[in-house]
Amino acid sequence: MSDQNPAAPVAGRDGAVVAWILYILSIPSANLLVLVGLVLAYMNRGSATGLAAQHVEAQIRLFWSVFWISAVLWVLFIIGLVTSPFLIGLPVLLVSGLLLLLVSIWFTVKSVLGLMALLNDRPA
Repeated sequence: MSDQNPAAPVAGRDGAVVAWILYILSIPSANLLVLVGLVLAYMNRGSATGLAAQHVEAQIRLFWSVFWISAVLWVLFIIGLVTSPFLIGLPVLLVSGLLLLLVSIWFTVKSVLGLMALLNDRPA
């Protein structure tokens, strides 16, 4: 017989994997699935242990950081939109729009890297 034992499942790992996948799928779902992923992360927060707990905390931190950055950028975008007839808002509109795109790309890349790290039993 082999002396190797399969690794014991870590509590909350499956929930963390599903939350990362929902984060990744948030872009094509108009960001609705990210809210489901956030709720799932909060539900797993108390029961997750070890590596899974670290990933759940990373998911929650990622959501809130992107949320607040996006909120500020949307305010700037609207200010740029309102002031664009006076031409002063065009640079604000352009920069805030590009930064919103970059934040969206960063969120997706960070989610993919988080999922890959969890599947390889590494911290996020």
